[in-house]
Amino acid sequence: MHEDGNGAGRPVGTGLPGSGVDQGTGRKGDREFLSLERELTVFLRRARANQGEMAREVHPDLESAAYGLLVRLDECGRQRATALAAYIGVGKATMSRQLRALEDLGLVAREPDPADGRAWLVHLTEEGRRRVGRVREARRARYVSQLAHWDQREVAELARLLHQLNLGMEK
Repeated sequence: MHEDGNGAGRPVGTGLPGSGVDQGTGRKGDREFLSLERELTVFLRRARANQGEMAREVHPDLESAAYGLLVRLDECGRQRATALAAYIGVGKATMSRQLRALEDLGLVAREPDPADGRAWLVHLTEEGRRRVGRVREARRARYVSQLAHWDQREVAELARLLHQLNLGMEK
């Protein structure tokens, strides 16, 4: 059973040969890509909901979209706002607004870039690092629990394939 777009449980075929689902397109590979689209839609809807929960766990006033910025800073350290905007895929104005909100919450700070006095580097504050670390650890523990029945090689393969998908989406 998979959840459909309305949250009601109903059986969903894989769209693969032998699944009993005929998408009716007749083109080679269409069923696989329709199955991929359906599963990604469910996955992304759930991920958006989870991201909102995680953002609120970091800080009750944190926007859902800003959580990804905090994770990026946690993983990569100091970054220019332009690099963050490019990574997240938003414009300078949106990034400036999000960073101002994060600064107001005491989660990030800016400092002059020693390589270019006109630019600024953004980094997590100690409070930001503490809060993000706590939420990320809880998230990791949930993954461990939810995927306990998976072989670790399968988890590694899923991570590899998602990374490959993300790289392909950057182009």
